[in-house]
Amino acid sequence: QVQLVEPGGGLVQAGGPLRLPCAAPGRTFSSHAMGWFRQAPGKEREFVAAINWSGASTSYAEFVKGRFTISRDNAKNKLYLQMNSLKPEDTAAYYCAADPTTVVTGPIGYWGQGTQVTVSS
Repeated sequence: QVQLVEPGGGLVQAGGPLRLPCAAPGRTFSSHAMGWFRQAPGKEREFVAAINWSGASTSYAEFVKGRFTISRDNAKNKLYLQMNSLKPEDTAAYYCAADPTTVVTGPIGYWGQGTQVTVSS
């Protein structure tokens, strides 16, 4: 059963912006921590950004600080990742995640199916 859906993604030129949405049809995640991960070909999945249930606290991987912004709209049951100044090395499949406690460490309860982001040079 699909819990999280990432309908965005696509091809973008280096230096450009892209916003990824994550939706949770049929289920509310307003009390869950949520986040984004990514996995490039031949590499392990890595943490990108996280946000607490209220949106008051966020954290980022060093390689996206200052370029990416995570946000959420609990009224719409949606999570977003605004990506600016994209680089070719940002090319990866991006995954939305949610958990009742945290997505920064430990097992994560819910995952999206992933969406491909390709940054051309």
